[in-house]
Amino acid sequence: MTDFLPFTRPTIDEDTIAAVVAVLRSGWITSGPRVAEFERGLADYLGGTRQVRSMTSATGGLEMALKAFGVGAGDEVIVPAMSFAASANVVERLGARAVFADVELRSRNITAAAIEAAITPRTRAIMPVHYSGLAVDMDAVLELAARHGLRVLEDAAHAIGTRHRGRLIGSFGDVASFSFHANKNMTTIEGGALAFADPSLALPLDRERFHGISKDAAGNVDVYSAGGKYNLTDVAAAVGIGQLKRLDEFNARRRELAAHYFARLAPHLPADMLPADGEGHSWHMFAVLIPFTRLQTTRDAFIAQMRERGIGLGIHYPSIPGLTYYRQQGWDPAAFPNSQRIGAETVTLPLFPAMTPADVERVCDAVLDMTKL
Repeated sequence: MTDFLPFTRPTIDEDTIAAVVAVLRSGWITSGPRVAEFERGLADYLGGTRQVRSMTSATGGLEMALKAFGVGAGDEVIVPAMSFAASANVVERLGARAVFADVELRSRNITAAAIEAAITPRTRAIMPVHYSGLAVDMDAVLELAARHGLRVLEDAAHAIGTRHRGRLIGSFGDVASFSFHANKNMTTIEGGALAFADPSLALPLDRERFHGISKDAAGNVDVYSAGGKYNLTDVAAAVGIGQLKRLDEFNARRRELAAHYFARLAPHLPADMLPADGEGHSWHMFAVLIPFTRLQTTRDAFIAQMRERGIGLGIHYPSIPGLTYYRQQGWDPAAFPNSQRIGAETVTLPLFPAMTPADVERVCDAVLDMTKL
């Protein structure tokens, strides 16, 4: 029987497992020397010019950064209508309003033109999302933000190792938030990190990460804000240290697999069913659009049939304005036609470094057999 092929699977090597065991045996398992080492490694990877703070999730990082920007009640933050719900949820949790802009159909990315059309006097920040590891045109977004006096928080959850015009995402710009969830290009099991250059952000982020606390040289504690609890553990950081060493290798393998997908699928499927490729893509995901209505089927049925063939698919993502909470806020998903179509038709094909060319062939055979366009 053919083994089941999931849509993703982390690659954890024996050296990393041994490093985790060493941390567990050390007696220091929460935030400590391994977290500091991990943050230094990330800063070096990004070129050594940025400060890095790790935390328990990229979602937490986004919320911390927005709070450090001073975003709150009455403010607006522009968010792509196509992303994971967390991109918008963190805005709403601060009492501000997520304002949506549509994305391009194939890149699934927001554009500077779409952002500019959504700016109002209440706009405080812009949150571009580098969907699936393909960079947004950050030069255009940063120029727009500078003209309007806006902060830019990059949701780079998919984009560790992504490049824009030769520069690593997170090595320039305002603030970038990375995810190290188990399904990302590198993992700390759960976790995230912020990369930034603005020195005024360091203290509020440090305090927000751990209960609003600051200590003096003698170890006396005071609380300066009603902070949260986002500190990463040394156990998680030990995983991240091992993963970071192999990140470029992992991303290179992802690019090879994505190229194989294109070679098999592009001759047979319309271009608008396939994702966009681009310079610097790190290929966190390979998501295609399936015209379920035209095929007289449903996504649930399609996914079930693929599972019967031993292939797991993901759904990344529903359109955010179509989710119940945001419809109750008055958003109409039909106002964002590209995001609405992507949300209705998207399926995520398997893509992870341990896959083989034969695995890609197997997935493509099944997709082409089931679509028969």
